[in-house]
Amino acid sequence: MTQISQSVSLDRQGRVAVVTVNNPPVNALSHHVRQGLRDAIAQAAGDSGAAAIVIACAGRTFIAGADITEFGKPPQEPTLSQVQDVIERSPKPVVAAIHGTALGGGLEVAMTCHWRVGVKTARLGQPEVKLGLIPGAGGTQRLPRLVGVDRALSMIVGGDPIGGEEAKRLGLVDEIIDGDLTAGAIAFAERVVTEKRPLRKVRDLDDKVGAARGKPEIFSEFRKSVARQTRGFKAPEACIRAVEAAVSLPFEQGLARERELFLETLSSPESKAQRYFFFAEREAAKIPDVPAETPAAEIRKAAVIGAGTMGGGIAMNFANVGIPVTVVEIAKDALDRGLGVVRKNYEATAAKGRLTKDDVEKRMGLIQGTTDFNAVADADLVIEAVFEEMAIKKDVFARLDKVAKANAVLATNTSTLDVNEIASATRRPESVVGMHFFSPANVMRLLEVVRGEKSAKPAIATAMAIGRKINKVPVLVGVCHGFVGNRMLHQRAKQAERLLLEGASPQQVDKVLTDFGLPMGPFAMGDLAGLDVGWRIRKGRGERAAVADRLCEKGRFGQKTGSGFYKYEGGDRTPRPDPEVERIIQEVSREAGVQRRQITDEEIRERLLYPMVNEGAKILEEGRAIRASDIDVIWVYGYGWPIYRGGPMFWADQIGLKTIRDRLLGLQKQTGDDFWRPAPLLNKLADQGRGFLDK
Repeated sequence: MTQISQSVSLDRQGRVAVVTVNNPPVNALSHHVRQGLRDAIAQAAGDSGAAAIVIACAGRTFIAGADITEFGKPPQEPTLSQVQDVIERSPKPVVAAIHGTALGGGLEVAMTCHWRVGVKTARLGQPEVKLGLIPGAGGTQRLPRLVGVDRALSMIVGGDPIGGEEAKRLGLVDEIIDGDLTAGAIAFAERVVTEKRPLRKVRDLDDKVGAARGKPEIFSEFRKSVARQTRGFKAPEACIRAVEAAVSLPFEQGLARERELFLETLSSPESKAQRYFFFAEREAAKIPDVPAETPAAEIRKAAVIGAGTMGGGIAMNFANVGIPVTVVEIAKDALDRGLGVVRKNYEATAAKGRLTKDDVEKRMGLIQGTTDFNAVADADLVIEAVFEEMAIKKDVFARLDKVAKANAVLATNTSTLDVNEIASATRRPESVVGMHFFSPANVMRLLEVVRGEKSAKPAIATAMAIGRKINKVPVLVGVCHGFVGNRMLHQRAKQAERLLLEGASPQQVDKVLTDFGLPMGPFAMGDLAGLDVGWRIRKGRGERAAVADRLCEKGRFGQKTGSGFYKYEGGDRTPRPDPEVERIIQEVSREAGVQRRQITDEEIRERLLYPMVNEGAKILEEGRAIRASDIDVIWVYGYGWPIYRGGPMFWADQIGLKTIRDRLLGLQKQTGDDFWRPAPLLNKLADQGRGFLDK
């Protein structure tokens, strides 16, 4: 074996030269990998004893993509396209042996090989769109030539990978290998040589792209089909244009057009935000004083207290990954109702083809319902999901303290309450953490893990680890009212209510935020969640929201009662403006002595979003969040902040903190209200010309 570079080696087995990439953890296309591939292929091509070449990868995966840390830095030769040129021009057949994932640049490398083999479990895809980019090394030109234009569009614009067997069916993979992959790839290469098969260059294939020529409706119909989910993103349209070029232009011109579009997306603010977020999500898993080696308990069995909407949704997360879970409810009818909703959710998923009937029964079999509180005794993790009232939660934890086993982690799903006070109901506050799931709990990715004053590091490590296992994105936060997400949301809600009194309508306020990229505005969201939920919390804290409270007093709780800030007719969830709400708003405005006026969309946007940024600054200063980027992860995954804007703290940095600080000072002077006083951290950073994310 010859070591070509620090990450690439060359060996020969009989007539087949084997090039092996070993760049853990994912064999990314770092400079030394590109250099090694180029030199190894060239050396193998010049070896008179080698008749074919196999490119394989060590470790758990094929090349999983570009080295994203090199983005934005001066390119180092060889570029990926130069490496691909060496592979494609090889006078000897080159076979890619694919296992794990072949993604992005990794798949682009595989598509320049003359043949591709892989295992059934392999995953192949072009996920660049998720970083606000398009494939930049021929992916948009070669993939349609292999799988057809329709499938290439869905793979490139959607960014999701396909499995090995589907890749074989589509023509992306030439053979599925059972058993040892490298041995199978060598045997395949031997057959290619023995059968004297001609070199098959993907660039020369034309039948599948030719079938789409003269059919512009393919692209117009596809644009319509993805319009809703791609709203606000720039990269999806660039992907479509690049595939159009594959159909309408010769290969080299198509490559040139792809390169133009790639550079446009690379320099776009949307891609900058999405690439920032890629790292922010990974950074959120790191807790400075809870190192990776901190022991986390293995969760073999979980328990959930409460079979309501949240409790049932939480239980589903465990069943989905094969962990048995016991759901405890006080009354049998409430338990049956809750488990019935769980089954209904699973059956709805099965009806869409995402689960089989056997999957539904298997998952339901992992969820055991009971009214016996003692059934939690053997659970490694118990999550309380009862009403958001302190007395009820403390009573539950006092009972858990007597029943749960000594080493169990006890978690509360509270969204606003003091985790320290809840923990004080036990004799083991070190075992208590918050695990704040977002509704619907079986769908939403965010999990705020709340660290109490006495929460032990192993308990925190356990909550973070199980969060990842159940496919959540856990972010550690500190104890305060509303933690991070809801605390910032509370500031937005205050201004949303105030804007109504001053002259804005619910639909105008909501539209400003949906135009910004959020999935819903505050009033439509309130109607969806149920206005009575916030009303109950406010009453418990002695607070008021004049308009929302007036609606609740009239029995208008939102979608569930057919009316809230909007009207909902005939079971339709579409919010419709209601003249009665406008009358109520004007009535409350008069009572409050507020002079109504026309309010611009720009003012609405500033008054809703700037207070959130200001509160985020306070959260950072108090240490309730470890990093500004953690706040952004919370808002993207928990509240639908558009990922192409990076998160509220990233967005604030792009605007400039001085701009935000000065606007807050202007509003404070204009209104005389200390609500607008800039946070000390915001003031300091604005004076220094720095951002929240500056190192």
